[in-house]
Amino acid sequence: MTKQQLTKEGFDKLKLELQALNNKASQLVDRLEEVAQPDESGEDSLAVQLKAELEVVNDKISGYEEVLANIEIVSGKTSKSIITVGSIVKIKIGSTAQKEFTVVSEFEADPTTNKISDQSPLGLALLGKKVGQTFQIDAPVGKVTYKIVSIK
Repeated sequence: MTKQQLTKEGFDKLKLELQALNNKASQLVDRLEEVAQPDESGEDSLAVQLKAELEVVNDKISGYEEVLANIEIVSGKTSKSIITVGSIVKIKIGSTAQKEFTVVSEFEADPTTNKISDQSPLGLALLGKKVGQTFQIDAPVGKVTYKIVSIK
């Protein structure tokens, strides 16, 4: 199985989210124990709702633990010559517009802060590219041409 690459920042964020989920699961178990005294009609609706919520939280915990068990933390020292996870890339879109992105794992992606997933169409196309290279991606508006301007 290939290791999932995460930046140190992404690793720390996932660990905090896992801790928060574990705390939430513990709180749900406590609440469930408080309301789990069924009457003659069986379980009440709150207990059923809490069990369902606990199941969702436990599934998320399992997913996070699986990811964290199979990661490779990429250092802040990324290559300046080839794009990898953790690279900050300035690209030219079409003939004029330029935009800067950080290539991160799918778990760290956040388009609002220009962090794109290495598994997105653009992220996949960027990996392994060098400054000056051009490439095209099929988009809903047609083929879009990109050129690598710089790598940090």
